[in-house]
Amino acid sequence: MMITGMERLTAAINGQTSDRIPVFCNLLDQGAKELGISLQDYYSHGEYVAEAQLRMREKYGHDNVWSLFYVGKEAELVGCKKILFAKDGPPNVEHRVIQSLDDIHRLQIPDDVSAHPAFEEALKCIKLLRAQVGGQYPICAYITASMTLPALLMGMDKWMQLLFIGPVAERNELLEKCHALFVNEIAAYRQAGADVLVYSNPFGSTDTVPLKFFKEHSLPWIEKDIQAVGAQGIVYYCGMSRFNPVINLVLERTGIGVYYLSPFDDIDQGKKIIAERGLTCGVINDIQLIDWSPEEIRSQVKRMIEAGKPGGRFLFGTGVMPYSIPEENIRTMLDAAYEYGRYIN
Repeated sequence: MMITGMERLTAAINGQTSDRIPVFCNLLDQGAKELGISLQDYYSHGEYVAEAQLRMREKYGHDNVWSLFYVGKEAELVGCKKILFAKDGPPNVEHRVIQSLDDIHRLQIPDDVSAHPAFEEALKCIKLLRAQVGGQYPICAYITASMTLPALLMGMDKWMQLLFIGPVAERNELLEKCHALFVNEIAAYRQAGADVLVYSNPFGSTDTVPLKFFKEHSLPWIEKDIQAVGAQGIVYYCGMSRFNPVINLVLERTGIGVYYLSPFDDIDQGKKIIAERGLTCGVINDIQLIDWSPEEIRSQVKRMIEAGKPGGRFLFGTGVMPYSIPEENIRTMLDAAYEYGRYIN
């Protein structure tokens, strides 16, 4: 009897074992390569993204599919007019919606994200994924936290200045509006059928903000976000930044049950902090997959799984998976994860 990715994930969350640990592989831009088209063409159609996600899951055997196009899609929901497409990398926001403080006052948040034109292709993608693998393989969605979203709307430098220096009134107004968008996005993705909601928040890491600032500012906004939508299906992710030092605070204040560690977090430490209260996700430093030898890849995967697998409640995952990783290296990583992650020989 075939065991599905959803069954593996459910078992891991519940502290049970299946045939092996769940393995999530975040293949995004690779979909364009899979279909033999440009990234700009690829991301213009939800049907293309769904087809590539299904093909790549079948090809490599991992346990999840993605509805994510590119992070800048969220900026399009509030008026971003231009995305910069590269030939061999993720698209980026070119038009900043917020150029001045007055633009914060003018910022309009859609009440119904699912009816917004910028959500149309993502909705098509999720519907197709649900029709093909719904209930069998987790469908993942990516939503940016209230405190991180302004970086997409005005640029990181301007946001850091507003966040740390002010003016406070405009900062708080922008955060409230970004929170409203976050809540409406979560509702749209849940209604569409996404199972896993990746809550992306580099400002939830002490790599980005000092611990004092985290406790006084980041944590209250994390709590506000999660209280508004509930923790069901939420995965805490800090954009590859470390967050072992704050996991316990976040867990106690929000009840989030899944933590997608940074490649630079100590897996054994993270697992001990989370303990029986949630699922620990160990994440490989997949930028290194571009150059690692097969032996180096297998060694890294083995090290990670040996640290996280004992006692269960562990998932092996990837981060950003650059476009230029050779296919054979993706295959080597995943085959090693399946081998070392087995519970049944």
